[in-house]
Amino acid sequence: MAAVDDRLERYAELAVRVGANLQQGQTLFVSGMTAHAPLLRAMARAGYAAGARYVDVQYVDQHVRRAMIELGPDEALQHTPEWLQERARSLEGNASLATTGDPEPDLLSDLPGERVGKARMKEIAEIVMPLFQARTLNWSGVAYPNEGWAEEVFGEPDLERLWERVAFCVRLDEDDPVQAWKDHIDKLSRRARTLDELKIDTLHYTGPGTELTVGLLEESRWKGGDSVTAAGIPYVANMPTEEVFTTPAMYRTEGVVRSTRPLELNGQVIRGLEVRFEQGRIVDVQAEHGADVVRGQIELDEGAPYLGEVALVDGGSRVGQTGIVFSDTLFDENATCHIAYGGGYTEALSDPKADGANVNSTVHTDFMIGGPEVSVDAITRDGRTVPLLRDDVWQLDA
Repeated sequence: MAAVDDRLERYAELAVRVGANLQQGQTLFVSGMTAHAPLLRAMARAGYAAGARYVDVQYVDQHVRRAMIELGPDEALQHTPEWLQERARSLEGNASLATTGDPEPDLLSDLPGERVGKARMKEIAEIVMPLFQARTLNWSGVAYPNEGWAEEVFGEPDLERLWERVAFCVRLDEDDPVQAWKDHIDKLSRRARTLDELKIDTLHYTGPGTELTVGLLEESRWKGGDSVTAAGIPYVANMPTEEVFTTPAMYRTEGVVRSTRPLELNGQVIRGLEVRFEQGRIVDVQAEHGADVVRGQIELDEGAPYLGEVALVDGGSRVGQTGIVFSDTLFDENATCHIAYGGGYTEALSDPKADGANVNSTVHTDFMIGGPEVSVDAITRDGRTVPLLRDDVWQLDA
């Protein structure tokens, strides 16, 4: 028990001091499922030890959410109490940590997908998304290993095995995890600079069920590693992070793409997702299971059916090296290339007000589209074709 507790405490300290990079006197907002309580408590201790003025912990109960979707009126699906809106406003200028790792990933699988897709507090997103865009909070996400999640990953509740994989992915297994993260962030930053130097016009993806072109803006800038708030506070938005990403042109995505990993979304697992784009917009959604959840999401606002992010990840990432499908977006999006429909990030634009960027949607859903069978090419503004990924191997010297 002492060894487990020590690992949990070190993990919480890494999340607080490197992930969110809590500053003296900030309030730390922490949120996660009831099953994540041990980690949330450890993060509260780490927060106070790092100088938090106050640690505000919010628990989410998926069974209560199920009751709302199953039995509640339509207006309950997106109802946002005023006191929760006020809590969201209070994030400005402070630090935030959220946890993933669903202990019951199929809890909502028998409910109507469209209702599941629409069940979210839209007003919260309308408050928080502008804070992200204005870079007024330092935040991160981490996962809490639990038996239910281990069962989904391994077919058995092997909690210790999952802990070992998570620790490897977040560099908690290193003698000096903080230095390991600094070195990793430097690597991703170099990769982003190399992509910027190419002056990419479009990205082209080819693979089984995939023939997709994503156009970029002249203002699109590649980002990777850490982020920095408007006040100059560096932080790592999500641990693990293995991606370099940018905000694409809203209306320049064409073709069809097939997801290469399951997508855990709003309490359902979407399998075999296939999406078709025309003039940037999602015009058709198919899936072996859960298509209605995605369809419900892209109806939430005008920007939801357009891309807001495109990200490149090679198979050499720590998550990719495990060879595991985690069925958790925080991890799976850092194993392979992905795109996100809904709002993008102004930090990946040279001009935050760039015309043609999808940055106002309250939706942001990543799904995985890369892997050994998917090739990615960059078409530069001067017409050159530059291979970026082949057989999941990065092709550039960065």
